This record gives sequence, structure tokens and C-alpha cells, in this order.
Amino acid sequence: MSEQWGFETRQIHVGGEPDPTTGARAVPIYQTTSYEFRDTTHAQNLFALAEVGNIYTRIMNPTQGALEARLNSLEGGCITAIGLPGTLAVASGQSAETLAILTLAEAGDHVVTSPSLYGGTYNLFHYTLPKLGIEVTFVSDPHDLDEWASAIRPNTKAFYGEVLANPRNDVFDIEGVSGVAHAHGIPLIVDNTVPTPYLIRPIEWGADIVVHSLTKFCGGHGTSIGGAIVDGGTFDYGASGRFANFIEPDPSYHGLAYWPALGHGSFILKARVQMLRDLGMAISPFNAFLILQGIETLSLPMERHFANADRVAEFLVGRDEVECVAYAWPRRQHHRLQHQRRQGSRTEVRRGLGAAQPRRQHRRRAQLGDPPGESGSSRCRRPRRRQ
Repeated sequence: MSEQWGFETRQIHVGGEPDPTTGARAVPIYQTTSYEFRDTTHAQNLFALAEVGNIYTRIMNPTQGALEARLNSLEGGCITAIGLPGTLAVASGQSAETLAILTLAEAGDHVVTSPSLYGGTYNLFHYTLPKLGIEVTFVSDPHDLDEWASAIRPNTKAFYGEVLANPRNDVFDIEGVSGVAHAHGIPLIVDNTVPTPYLIRPIEWGADIVVHSLTKFCGGHGTSIGGAIVDGGTFDYGASGRFANFIEPDPSYHGLAYWPALGHGSFILKARVQMLRDLGMAISPFNAFLILQGIETLSLPMERHFANADRVAEFLVGRDEVECVAYAWPRRQHHRLQHQRRQGSRTEVRRGLGAAQPRRQHRRRAQLGDPPGESGSSRCRRPRRRQ
């Protein structure tokens, strides 16, 4: 039935069924580390994925599960072969993108990415992944599809981009880049933190995997850190020919071969039972609960964010003391890509590096910091990257 609900209904109700024991309507905070098994057979079935259930909160938790079900519905993620939603909630946005990459790539592998990235993501790709033996190529122009194609190697395991890049607000060509990726048997990962699924569902435009920092717009209140990975269930890891780590038995998980045994949800299940198990980037039940509160009303603040940003952009764009307004609207060079987005061409505004500082009395309510997606306005200073 939930597939027929509108966005606003799903953001409130999916994953929020009343507690079967108490009848509580709000999703409870299951502040527990472990769970009781009925008997040894039950425990064996859980660990073998023959039965779905809670084993340990590092891997899954009922509060986390409610968040995963809701976000999976909003993003259009798959339902896995064992019945779990194709979404995994984790400790942060950085955790989400790290787990997504490491589920696909190993030492000796290669990733191709857009250069227009959030600073933390850039550092992960430019400095940390190479230390793990994963080489990363940054295309110089993310809108040049030929450049993406020419960067591909036999060991390339993923393409990566941000739907609306933080902080430059570049619009990523999901359809175009996914076409190149799929023609070469490569999955596309995109970060949908800024638009959220209210503005665009990237899986519908060709993305295979979506990552989020739930800390920002989905959480919306600046109270909780969290991230998520959503599997569209669209990529064939067997036909690709690039993913021996999916089709060969995993000795750390009873010799399980994730593909084809787990089907089109194999990516997200591998991320949960192998990588999250080993790396431990678990979201706390309390943070999952707080983020659920933000998602319940997601459509309302997103509309107001867009409307407020429109007004600020219109004011700033005509002022001589402002060097540039980095804003994704039809007047900009990327207007041809605006059709990808659900609700129009709106997002947050950044001033150029040469912009004049506002007078002190005019900036008191726009705090200096880095909390995009919260209720209040903010001013952000971005250092230049040193290549």
C-alpha cells in the first residue's frame, strides 16, 4: 500500500507502525546492544541470513530499521532478497560514502569521480583511499562525458558524483554519466544530501547507489550525526565482469557468494554484513530516532529553504560588491540539467571568495559556521584546496 502513498504521507508513516507490545505510535528508541535468541537454531539461522532478525546493534537495530525503511521508500530503493529494505543507516555521511566505496573496491582497484565535491569527500578520495590501495581519478570537467569514458581502466569499480555539489552547487548529469558507467559495467554512486529525495530521486535517473549525510537536510535540526546508503537494486554484478568480490565465496561469511545468492540487493547486504560488521560505523539508536523526527516533516522545510534561497539569490545577484552567486537556477550554465529535479531549481546560496563582508548588524542571525540544512541561516567560509 505504501507505494501508492504520496511523499508527504510516506515521510510520516513508512516504518512507523505502532509498537506491537505497547501500542506506542512513535518509533521507540531501542537503546540496546544485543538481542535474545530463541534457541541455538534461531541464532544459526540469523547468522546464516536464513532468517531475518536482530543480532547486534552494530549491524542492525529496530530504531535504525524504521529509519532505513522510511528513507528507502522516499528514495525508491530496492527490497532485498531476504526482505530487508535496500537502505543502510550508518554513523555519518563520511561513513556512508566510505562504506559504499569499500563494498565495491579493494586494494589495487580504481574509482573515477567528479572534482566538485564536499571537502570531507575530497580528502577521503585524494588522501585516504590511496593509502588503502584504491586509486582515484578526478575528471577535470564532470560535464564532459568523453572524459569520464577515457578515465576508465580494467580495474575501475565505481563512478562518483554529488547531485548538487557542496559548496559549489554544480548540477551533476546523472543520466549522462550513468550511461557511460553502465556501458562499461560500472555502477554510479551519487550523493543526494543537498536535494534530498524530496527534490530528486537519483535512482530514477540512472544512479545505482545513493549516499546521504542525514545530518543535514534530512535531519534538519543540527542535533544528530548520521548517514545512509541506498541500493537501487539495478546493477548486475555478475554480468559486469569487474566484481570478483561479489561472485567469489566470502570466507569471512561462511563461504557466501553475494551474487547471485542475494540477488539485486546484494550490494547493500554485503555493505551491512561484511563491511559494517568489520568497520563498525553504526548509527546510534538515539540519532536514528532524532533523524526520523526530521524526516517526518522534510517536505515543509525543504520548500522554505528553496523559497528563502530564491529571495536571497535574487537580492545578491544584482549587487556590485558580490563576485558571484553559486546557485542552481536556469540562468546559470547548467540550466540544461535542471529537468532532472522534481521541484524546480532551488538550493542554498554561497557568496564568491571576493564578496564583500556584510555589516555586523546584518549578519547576527546568519551565524558563521558549517551547518547546511539546519533551520537557521548560516555563513560559510570555504578554504581553497591545495592539489
